[in-house]
Amino acid sequence: MRGRDIRFTLDIDFLDAVSGAKRRISLAEGRTLDVAIPAGVESGQVLRLKNQGGPGVQGGPAGDALVELNVRPHAFFRRDGQDVHMDLNISLPEAVEGARIQVPTPAGPVALTIPAGANTGKTLRLKGKGVAGQGDQLVHLHVVLPETPDEDLKKFVRKWSKRDYTPPRPAG
Repeated sequence: MRGRDIRFTLDIDFLDAVSGAKRRISLAEGRTLDVAIPAGVESGQVLRLKNQGGPGVQGGPAGDALVELNVRPHAFFRRDGQDVHMDLNISLPEAVEGARIQVPTPAGPVALTIPAGANTGKTLRLKGKGVAGQGDQLVHLHVVLPETPDEDLKKFVRKWSKRDYTPPRPAG
């Protein structure tokens, strides 16, 4: 007679879920199992480890170990299907003049070109840098001003504001 299946939950890091990993887990009876976490898994997904459950009865096969995955949130990455999202703060000079900066991806840092004139809300796409190299990474820009602007910046803004420019605003 087949042994009983054993169930347990395994907490994994966001990056392990996105890129795949191997983890060693200890069972209650003292046995350890090596678990291969495939790239692209999601919370609630169950991995079946054949014949790693309870022992069979009267020479029957062992049951299976059923591992339910719980993906811990990441500090700055968010997942949407195969895509990975992140918010990126940029400085006023980077927004106005453009820049080339290093940004993290699940597979490691890459260079990202911020176009001149970038605004808060602009989204840049890093193709193939999403889940398991299949989706994309979407980088959402946020222009961050200094908390205490210096006099040069204030003087520049006063001079620049004399131009006839008003950003689009909702009517009503």
